[in-house]
Amino acid sequence: MDIRPSPIAGTWYPGDAESLAISIDQYLHEAEPRDIKGQIVGLIVPHAGHRYSGSVAAHAFRLIQGHQPEVVVVLSPLHMYTDEAILTSDHDAYETPLGIIPIDQDLVTKLESTLNQVHGLKLGRLRNDREHSLEIELPFLQRSIEKAHTLVPIMLREQSSRVGQAIGEILGTLLQDRKCIIIASSDLSHFYPQEVARRLDREVLKHLEHFDPEGLIKVEEQGRGFACGRGAMAAALWATRALGADRVEVLKHATSGDVTGDFDSVVGYGSAVIYRQN
Repeated sequence: MDIRPSPIAGTWYPGDAESLAISIDQYLHEAEPRDIKGQIVGLIVPHAGHRYSGSVAAHAFRLIQGHQPEVVVVLSPLHMYTDEAILTSDHDAYETPLGIIPIDQDLVTKLESTLNQVHGLKLGRLRNDREHSLEIELPFLQRSIEKAHTLVPIMLREQSSRVGQAIGEILGTLLQDRKCIIIASSDLSHFYPQEVARRLDREVLKHLEHFDPEGLIKVEEQGRGFACGRGAMAAALWATRALGADRVEVLKHATSGDVTGDFDSVVGYGSAVIYRQN
């Protein structure tokens, strides 16, 4: 099996299995429990190092403990330039210290074909990439979901409505008959003072709670809010809507300043759950 080597284990999160499992289990244990009145279809989670955003992410991942999806889709931004607007891994699996998660090659192939035929978009392939925003979520998945599952990794270089809606609607079609969870990885505002960051982040989270993917894209274009994975979040909303979801609940918001004590220049983090109401 061709396995993607982790470039961030030991730096962005603990590098050995025992320490990593203890750390994540502690985050999950400390996260505030929520009673969600419906079927969970997706999550929105941040992607900084676990020290900074792990406690925020845990509020979402705690909600899927005990779930048994067949496939998990992780949508993230790509923090590097490539010619392609949409990318996936060119490996067979991802690996963290907690083990291997195989990529669902059949679903990736169907996604690639539909993207090209319907939207004229190419699905690029990355080898030995250093992208952290997708991998950082995998250890949380491995400690939250006990049953073995496959992974569909999607990285968006272009954070536009065109790309987000295309990906979301295709996923909504391909996953109609599959037990799945769709996860969008995104941080919020970057390097503003704490009070400015909170104001900008509220704008993004408002559009999330209103189930407004188009608004998520426009809020940054209009300078009212910022999210590096706005396209990933929007795609998750389009996909989960196609799967019957009708509600988003914001679970937790914090900033790096809440961890470091430095409130002059912070990064914002938010987590949310997407579900279909009973």
